[in-house]
Amino acid sequence: MSSNVEAPISFSTFVISLASSGLMHLGVREPGSPQRPVDLNLARQTMSLLDILAEKTKGNLEEDEGRLLDAVRHDLAQRYADAAKKPD
Repeated sequence: MSSNVEAPISFSTFVISLASSGLMHLGVREPGSPQRPVDLNLARQTMSLLDILAEKTKGNLEEDEGRLLDAVRHDLAQRYADAAKKPD
């Protein structure tokens, strides 16, 4: 019998989880996996959650946590802008 031991959830894993959701909504996929539909509304909601998280945690994050949150927000914003430009 195998036991699945979950890694503890940290702020960084929470941010990465939200970022992964945002990427999925933008249609980003792993090589070899099926194409995902793009849902800009859900991607924008995820980005808004990350913005709220940044606002509410300002001044309370470790340096690496702040850098991660900023990088994820920037990356998703760039990808969102690119996806929004593509014709339907």
